[in-house]
Amino acid sequence: MKMSFKNFFQYCYTVTLISATLCLLSCGKREAPTMKIFSAAFSDQASIPVKYTAQGESLSPPLRWQDAPEGTRSLALICEDPDAPGGTYDHWLLYNIPVSVGVLAEGLKDLPHGTQSLLNSAGTKDYTPPNPPSGTHRYFFILYALDTVIQLPDTATKADLLKAMNGHILAEATLVGRYKR
Repeated sequence: MKMSFKNFFQYCYTVTLISATLCLLSCGKREAPTMKIFSAAFSDQASIPVKYTAQGESLSPPLRWQDAPEGTRSLALICEDPDAPGGTYDHWLLYNIPVSVGVLAEGLKDLPHGTQSLLNSAGTKDYTPPNPPSGTHRYFFILYALDTVIQLPDTATKADLLKAMNGHILAEATLVGRYKR
């Protein structure tokens, strides 16, 4: 069967139109991941209880999260105070948290297997509790879902971690607590 140029053109046009329509229906814009982070100790933008500060027991607050997107291979957690007088103060820097972990317990001492920590602004690898010199400070607990497991030397810094995460962040979630002495 011979096909005329006009019929061939109409056939190609129809196939292209159908393909484009199917692509728009199935390949359309996906919703951004909606990962969430919570604490049983305080809600977002609320006061951090004294128990989790330097004026209390200096415990790390309990944290949990949900809805890490498909393709997540590890998680990272940064707790920072952008209101510190000398610039952002890092309270806790964790990375390579396994995807199977969905909770960090109150007063965490032993990190989940595989989890790594970096030196914070206090020069330790542990949680450093809020201890603002004056005024109300905000403490951002930022959880990142990553499509990779990060390899860093023991001497790595927060800047090294952020550089290693660049281009690998699938989603992030933030919980903000406030504290004033």
